[in-house]
Amino acid sequence: MLANLITSKTRLRLLVKFFVNAANEGYLRGLATEMHENTNAIRKELNNLAEAGYILREEHEAKVIYRANKQHPFFSLLQQIVRKHIGLDDIIDAVVSRIGEVKRVFLIGDYAKGIDSGLLEVVIEGGVIHQHYLEQLKEKIENEIQKTIIFQVTTRFEGDGLLVFEQE
Repeated sequence: MLANLITSKTRLRLLVKFFVNAANEGYLRGLATEMHENTNAIRKELNNLAEAGYILREEHEAKVIYRANKQHPFFSLLQQIVRKHIGLDDIIDAVVSRIGEVKRVFLIGDYAKGIDSGLLEVVIEGGVIHQHYLEQLKEKIENEIQKTIIFQVTTRFEGDGLLVFEQE
């Protein structure tokens, strides 16, 4: 869906990198290696995004580090669009409303790091979780978002991850 609007695959990957998790950052060569792209393609898109003000460019110890500009007026909107693109909204809507006592949902693995790998790893923390129904939802959501999902269910998650839902 978003790939039809943003035709540059490199730009789309960079948007996922920086806007799925605002804590993500990177430098030119590291991003090129991570995304299996040449440095010129990455540099061009980083410059375009920095000129538009969507990402910040900061020099740190002889490296230029890039990260999302949280002060940009479109930051929240871009973050919502990216999360919708990777299917996070679909997962949260389906899981929270249908599988039981969900307290928190975390994104871990590649997507938490901003790597658009096609494998979403989701940790569901809660009380009684209907595992059988979760497996049925998994297949349906995977077909909708065209990504593979791994769900982990626990009563208490204490690892590193991106908190994407918390029951109020």
